[in-house]
Amino acid sequence: MNKCAVITGASRGIGAGIAEKLAQEKFNLALCARQEQSVGDLQCAELEAKYGIKAAYFRCDISDSDARKKTCAAIIERFGKVDLLVNNAGVAPKVRADILEMTEASYDFVMDINLKGSFFFTQLFARHFADQRSGTIVNIGSCSATVASVSRGEYCMAKAGVGMATKLWAVRMAEFGVNVYEIRPGIIETDMTSTVKGKYDKLISEGLTLQPRWGYPEDIAKVVASLARGDFAYSTGQVINIDGGMNIQKL
Repeated sequence: MNKCAVITGASRGIGAGIAEKLAQEKFNLALCARQEQSVGDLQCAELEAKYGIKAAYFRCDISDSDARKKTCAAIIERFGKVDLLVNNAGVAPKVRADILEMTEASYDFVMDINLKGSFFFTQLFARHFADQRSGTIVNIGSCSATVASVSRGEYCMAKAGVGMATKLWAVRMAEFGVNVYEIRPGIIETDMTSTVKGKYDKLISEGLTLQPRWGYPEDIAKVVASLARGDFAYSTGQVINIDGGMNIQKL
């Protein structure tokens, strides 16, 4: 019987890459995003036809408490048992602004999805995992958890919070045999980074990363699949940097 994975922010970018890889690994999929139902249904149909798995789309804005609860209940009713939760949903500020000019509206928009939404979505599935005494939680963080960008401070603070949330859930869920991990991508080629491609092309060419290329969604997806298989079973609470060596300080 196939295991079931829940992926938030699954309609594009890193989330879509993770969905594709887990489908290859024969996971049934509950895909969550804010895209129109027809878009998600098409994505699921393509994955089912290509990999012979079961997939269902659940339109959900994880910043909405009622939507989170209804979606969790609907997923469990549909699949019965969930084995993996991948918290990938995330947004950048709608306008990059210096922290001297950051608005409360921008702060709330980013925090409500990237930190608050993912934390309380995790809470719902963590209760399910505790009842069945099994499961895996993977949070998709960011190098911005430790690298300060004053033009998008709300994003950095949210991702730093995801780092602590990973530790908190690792501590709380250990007694139930549930492992919790954080993946911190570096510069990944997605829709979110498309507006700053020229900037990062230049930085990468100048040595920002030890491996002189952009990262791709499949780089992240391969690590998620490995964690889902249990390849790192004795390592709960750990952060895995997928950033081409960007985080290494060098002279």
